Amino acid sequence: MTAIPALTQLGSIDTETFLRDYWQQQPCLFRGVFKDGVAVASPDELAGMACEEEIESRLLISDPDSGQFELLHGPFPEQRFNQLPSSHWSLLIQGVDLWLPEAADLVEQFRFIPSWRLDDLMVSYSTQGGGVGPHYDNYDVFIIQVDGRRRWEIGGHYIERDTEFLSGQPVRILKHWQPLHSWDLEPGDMIYIPPRVGHNGIALSDNCVNYSVGYRAQHAAEMLQHFASYCADQTPDELRYSDAALTIRPHSGEIQPNDMQQVKQLLQQLLDDPDRLQRWWGQYVTEPKHPEQPDPDQDSHSGIINDELQQLLSQTDSVRRAEGVRYAFAQNRSGIQLFVDGHCFPLPLEQLALVHLLCDQNSYTSQQLNNHLKQSEAQQLLLTLFNNEHLYCD
Repeated sequence: MTAIPALTQLGSIDTETFLRDYWQQQPCLFRGVFKDGVAVASPDELAGMACEEEIESRLLISDPDSGQFELLHGPFPEQRFNQLPSSHWSLLIQGVDLWLPEAADLVEQFRFIPSWRLDDLMVSYSTQGGGVGPHYDNYDVFIIQVDGRRRWEIGGHYIERDTEFLSGQPVRILKHWQPLHSWDLEPGDMIYIPPRVGHNGIALSDNCVNYSVGYRAQHAAEMLQHFASYCADQTPDELRYSDAALTIRPHSGEIQPNDMQQVKQLLQQLLDDPDRLQRWWGQYVTEPKHPEQPDPDQDSHSGIINDELQQLLSQTDSVRRAEGVRYAFAQNRSGIQLFVDGHCFPLPLEQLALVHLLCDQNSYTSQQLNNHLKQSEAQQLLLTLFNNEHLYCD
């Protein structure tokens, strides 16, 4: 099994040029990026996924005369799809890469963006006229045309405090929509939309399928809350407010500037600790998006021990990273920190080759992993990843 190659060319633009001139700056149209096809699920399979309780799905139905939308959340009974109108509706399936290895393989091709930035792969199936209305998102997204045709209207940048939305709609639709560009996408084409750039996709045909590869954009408030919680668990008891240089002051209730300086210095110590900040960030960005997602069926090697690992690898041709499990790593003064699913595994620098392998691919040959079993730290790491169901035999 060979590693899935990352995209190096986006139509006529190479990925280095894209990152320099377009990423988080301006939208872009790429023709024929996936001219050989990228379908990971049939329409019937998508409908089946929408009937599953564990999978996030939505139906968005619009009235072409009034422009009013109806939003329904899954799971849906099978007969619901027989009751839909003939046009102007879309089925949206979130997190498809968490469930289908083929979808996980597709997003692997976007490794020119750090893998820990990935949010998920969303699939949109629309009938003619279907769409979600003019809107903007707070994250980067690549939208691949897989089947059918869709027209994309592209607008300018929006800031929420200056933006009005239509009232009475179940989704946020821009009230004053003025497209600047219009692009018709054929199968294999792709567009990139930066954060807060307005866009409106309208299906020009039935069986219109789009894949959206979205990237996380953590809100500063979420980051502060998560970091504060992490520090509360990790900070030693003796790190407290102190005022050894206290002097007599005329008003006992006054908070003076030097008091605030003490507060600032105390909190700044937490931010100025590079190891603490690195470990928090690695665990934060690899936390599972859906912690309740069932893990793959690993009964065949549940609770394996050292002597069984080599035997397990000899019985399979390939091993996969569990779908939806995020891997990342960082180096610091003491070695390597491997982050998997919100957990941190400190490792010596001698394990850098194994860490690179685990993070740069989502599938591995047995031989690739066997090559590391002579090292005790590597063997223990692989045992833990198998037993935690972060790796599984394909």
